[in-house]
This record gives sequence, structure tokens and C-alpha cells, in this order.
Amino acid sequence: MKSLNASLMTTAVWLALCSACPSAHAADAIASRPWMNGSKTSVQRTELLLKAMTLDEKLLLVFGYASGDQLAQVDSAVIPGVNTKEVIATVIPGSAGYIPGIPRLGIPAQHQADASIGVRNPNLERTSLPSSLATAASWDPRVAEAGGKMIGLEARQSGFNVMLAGGVNLAREPQNGRNFEYTGEDPLLAADMAAGLIRGVQSNHIISTIKHYLINAQETGRNIVSAQVSPAALRMSDALAFELAIEKSSPGSVMCSYNRINDVYACQNAFWQNQVLKGDWGYKGYVMSDWGAVHSTVLAATAGLDQQSGFPFDKAPYFAKPLKEAVEDGSVPQSRVDDMARRILWAMFDKGVMDHTVKAGPIDFAAHAKVSQSAAEQSLVLLKNEAGVLPLVAPKRVALIGSYADKAVLAGGGSASVTPIGGNAVPGLGPGGWLTQVWQPSSPMKALQQRMPSTQFSFDAGTDVASAAKAAAAADVAIVFVHQWTAESLDASLTLEGNQNDIVSAAAKANPNTVVVVESGGAILMPWQPDVKAILAAFYPGAAGGEAIARILTGEVNPSGRLPITFPASTDQLVRRQIAGKSDGPLFTVRYTEGAAVGYKWFDLHGHKPLYAFGHGLSYTSFELGGLQASQAKAQVTVKFSIRNAGSRAGDSVGQVYVRAPQSAHWEAPRRLVGFDKLKLKPGETGTSAVTIDPRLLATFDEATGEWVIAPGTYEVQLGAGSDDIRATAKLALAGRRFTSAQLRR
Repeated sequence: MKSLNASLMTTAVWLALCSACPSAHAADAIASRPWMNGSKTSVQRTELLLKAMTLDEKLLLVFGYASGDQLAQVDSAVIPGVNTKEVIATVIPGSAGYIPGIPRLGIPAQHQADASIGVRNPNLERTSLPSSLATAASWDPRVAEAGGKMIGLEARQSGFNVMLAGGVNLAREPQNGRNFEYTGEDPLLAADMAAGLIRGVQSNHIISTIKHYLINAQETGRNIVSAQVSPAALRMSDALAFELAIEKSSPGSVMCSYNRINDVYACQNAFWQNQVLKGDWGYKGYVMSDWGAVHSTVLAATAGLDQQSGFPFDKAPYFAKPLKEAVEDGSVPQSRVDDMARRILWAMFDKGVMDHTVKAGPIDFAAHAKVSQSAAEQSLVLLKNEAGVLPLVAPKRVALIGSYADKAVLAGGGSASVTPIGGNAVPGLGPGGWLTQVWQPSSPMKALQQRMPSTQFSFDAGTDVASAAKAAAAADVAIVFVHQWTAESLDASLTLEGNQNDIVSAAAKANPNTVVVVESGGAILMPWQPDVKAILAAFYPGAAGGEAIARILTGEVNPSGRLPITFPASTDQLVRRQIAGKSDGPLFTVRYTEGAAVGYKWFDLHGHKPLYAFGHGLSYTSFELGGLQASQAKAQVTVKFSIRNAGSRAGDSVGQVYVRAPQSAHWEAPRRLVGFDKLKLKPGETGTSAVTIDPRLLATFDEATGEWVIAPGTYEVQLGAGSDDIRATAKLALAGRRFTSAQLRR
């Protein structure tokens, strides 16, 4: 590989120089670089540029570096011809990674930002959205898209043009420590919400990455676990979430995961990368590796990996000198390297990276905090509300107990953790380093005090049972904040840590008007649920989470979130009561015997009654759902319904459409979510909606033929306010049908 000494000048410099040239010079520049002609298609521009590239230049695109801290440990001899000091000088400090630009050709460097809910960089204070799971609870892709636009803009204004955002792994394992980064347990909901985020990010002319492909369902042993599940079951569950999200958002990149899929590492799995992703689904972008997920050169390259990312997290620079040698000796065809470069260039053209120079600039943090707050207000889920304890109506004394509610709200840990504006409100907690607990400096107590100036507020730390009980007894209303911190590389218990359950029970015994606010990465167990009056699931509510919580509790905002996951009544209801394997042990296998029956489908299949069902969520007003009609025209099924606000407050309601199949269809579970729509309604107002059902949601996958199969028969269409709250049904007769994913794209 040739030296990068002359290649590390960014394209921003070249474009800045050309912007000052006369128009004739600009025309000459396009003539000499026809791929810079914006009137041509992304495919045309890619092919023109590819023809002008040398092998070494193509190889520059397929090998990525980590941020300077890691790269500083690598001797220059490890990557012949590369001056690591120059690379370090060009990397944005604290960033996820970097791929050099090629100024001769006008190709900009790729500056990659870790992300899920915002720009993650320990050196940069940036705005955090609510966790992806929280946003999924909005059941509104428009909320996710608005959030994506905001964090994508902050990425661009911070100098980044690739954002590693867009997690869509199903919450197959409720104890997975990264569920907070993902978008729920159902393929349709997860896909729609992740696609909204990706569209928003990419509207800023930067590349968004969908991840982690495929079935990265637990953090324990994520580098050594083999996820065992049949390809057909995957196509109807985890893979379907990716397929639908990719179709609805066209992410520039797909990130392959750490784990093995049926004993083959994801990043060298030819079946899932070449045959399914690039073949059956027709994906045009590139596959990048997760940091440290590459295990080979020839196997990975020929199996469909297009870019090794984040060296030296991997054991070797597989796509540097070893890849060039493999091309030269014929182990990797030249055509494969061309395809790798082609896919990366296409994404850079198609998403606007080539034409829109990244330039760091001022950020309107106040406006962005409002975006985050709005997302939280659409996403918090009121799980329980008895005797009208909420919304709060001018109580004289309120006791807030636990979880630093006087200072902050919690965020998830790892590569999705965003450094807050104003810094970490509760420093020094957690394992430390990149797994330091981050508490966003947005105080629920201060926000409540601002809204209720005549109410006397007190705060108890919630560490001592007797003290908490005394504080609760002295108040008219006790609000107990509990938390479950989850993070990348760690799996989570559904049982709250420490004595939090005892604190809630003591407060509830001391005060009949006890409200619990749950800040968590996902589902938790609630042994005190029968004893408290109200429960608000806040998940991780983001940069303005304290404000959002206060506005929900006081009724300034009507709660409209719906659960994107099932809250079990006990671990006995789970497929697996414990996480398997060890992170530092030998290779091990997890057999996902539930197949495609993930989440609420498993509960339906086995008749389990959860604590709170998928889709559940209460409001301060009431809604009537009806007018259900299901029809079919030219193989397209459309469902129409209406929602009426029958209460006295304005609010939003989600119409959830499920379909129950006849037994002859051999579905993995009795029913599936096939559509949904969220409507904002004034008191007395009626709204109508029409959703089109994707035929794959009505089908099973035939692994032998590679076709989707809809069985003939009579299906029941259900309209619900939750998966356990069906309000209307209708019959729908379907003829038998076979089709492929490729046929749907035509």
C-alpha cells in the first residue's frame, strides 16, 4: 500500500480552493473529474470514479482506523507504508474511527462517530435523545426521524460524515444490556422506528449505519457465542426487521456483528452477507465491521465484508497489506475489491458525502434539547394510574425519593453514551472508563418545582428504607424514582439493584398515594406493582428527560407512549431465565428455540399473562377504537379504522393492527403486528387511518425455495389499544400466494 503522506489532506481543503475558482475553472474541474457532475446518478458517478482509481486507492477505502488513543499503540511497521502519527493527527480525537480521503480524486475522508442516541465523544458535549427503545415507545416514526435529523446535524457540525446509528436488533433476550439501543421486540415496529432515525440522520448528507447484523442478542460472550436459529425463523424475525428497515431508509452502511450465526462469524458469513443482504434484498451499500469483529482476510472479503473498521481493535490489519497480497496471488479476485470500493463510493455519492463538505460549526443546543424533550414526551409510558393520582393537582407536599431525582436522569452506557451538555451530573459511578455511568443534568425535581410553586417538595436519597418511609409518610404524594443501568458489554438483571424494591414497598406502605418512575434500559420486575397507585416507564429519557417527566406527571403533556417490549410477571415466563455463557470463556452456543416467536408472540403462544403487555400504555383521556375494515385489491391488503377521543383532554392514541392466522398457515405464534398509526386528537374529535399490510407479515418463509408463502384461508384482523386490549375484529379471506423479496421491489 502506498504511503498516505500525500493522501491525508482532506477534500474540504480542495473544495474550499475550488469554490474560489471562476466558473470556467469549476467546469474544467468537472471535465477532469466527471464523477463530480451532480446531474449524473449515483451509480453513474461511482462507475466513472472507480475507473480512475488505482488498486492502492481502492484499498484505502476498505481499511479503517480507530481513534488516536488506540492507534497510538500500533507500531508503524504493522501497517507498511502508513505513518500512524499522520493518521492520528487527522483523526478527530475521541471519535470512533477514520478512513483516509484521496484528494487526487476528490474523495473526502470518512470521519465516523459512535452513535445511537447522539454524537458519542468523551471530548465533546452533545445532545442526547431518549434511548432508542424509549423513542420506539412513541410508536411514531416521525418522532424518530426528527431525532435523527437533530443528531445527524450535530454530527455534521462536529466534523463527522459517518454516523454509526440505527440499531434494529430485536429484543429477543430481555436481559440484553444493549436493548436500550434498539427498537423493540417486533420486526415491523423495530424496522419503522429505526428507519425513521436513519432517514433523519442521512438528511444531513452523511452516512448512517444500520446495526448489528445479525442476531446480536446478548452482550455476554458476544465475540464467542454462536447464535443458533434456523434461517427461516430468522427471515421472519430478526432479519425481517433489517430487511424492512433497509427498504424504508436505504442506510449507506450495514454493520456486521461480533457473534457467530449458526457457527459462522457474522462478518465472514457469506450466506447472510452475499446471498441474503446483497442478493435477495438487493442492498447497494457496503458492509462494515464492528470494531474487533473481523477474523480473516480472504474469508471475510469473499464472504461480503467491504470495510474493516476500527483497527487495531482486530487482531491484525486484515484488509491492509494482507488483502493486497491476497489480490495479487488471486486468493481474492480483483473484481471483489472493485465491488468493495464500488459499494463504499456509491454510499458516499448517494448520501451526499461527496458533494457536501463537512465543516464544524456552532450548534443550537437549546433548540436541540427541545427536540429531545419532545421525543421523550411522546415516548414515556404510563403503565398504571389508579384513583386518579396522576396527573398531580396541586398537592401540598410531595416527596421525591431515590435515583438522584434532585439532579438528573439516567442514560445507558457504552458506545451509545453521550457526554451531556454541562457534564455528568453524578460522576464517579459505574465500572469507570467508557463504562462510567452518565446522568444527564436534567432534574425532575427542579422541573416539578417550576410547575408547582405552591407545593412543598422534599428529597430523600432512597438509600435507607426507614428514611424513605419517613419521607413518604410526611407527604401527600410520594414519587419514588428507581433505576436499572444497562450498558454495552454487560447484560442486565431484570431485578432492580440494591434495596430499591424495599424502598418502593416501604414508601407504598407509608403513603397510599405512591407513584413510581422507572428509568431503565428495558423491562424490569415489579414485585411492588400491586401496592403503588401509578407507574411511569421513562426508560432513559434523554437530555431533557427531567422536564419531560415533570410535564407528564403534572398533565401538561398527556402520556401517549406504548410499550415496544413485554414486561414479564416473572423470569419463569422467559424463554431463558439466565444469560448463557461467559465473556472470557470458551466458544459456546445459544439455541434460540423460540425461533420467530419473539416477545409478545412467545407469551401468546404459551398463554403467559405478562405484567404489562406489548403495546400497553395509558392516557389521561379515553379513546374509542372502531370502524375496522379490511380489504384486498391486487394482492394488497389495506386496513382502515377510526379513533375517537371520548375524554376531556387532548391526546394521542395508537391504533394497533394485529392479524391472527388460521392454523393451516403454521405461523410461529397465533398473531402478529401488521400495522399501526398514531393520531393526535382533540376532545370529541374522531380520526381515521388506513394502513397497508406488507405481505411478508402475512407469510411464512420457505427456506427450500427462498419464497414467502401466504397460506389460503380466513384470517382475523384485530384492532387494539395494546396486544392484550383488542377492541374490534374483522374477517379477511386470503388466497394462497408465493413470492420473493425481489419481486416485491419490482
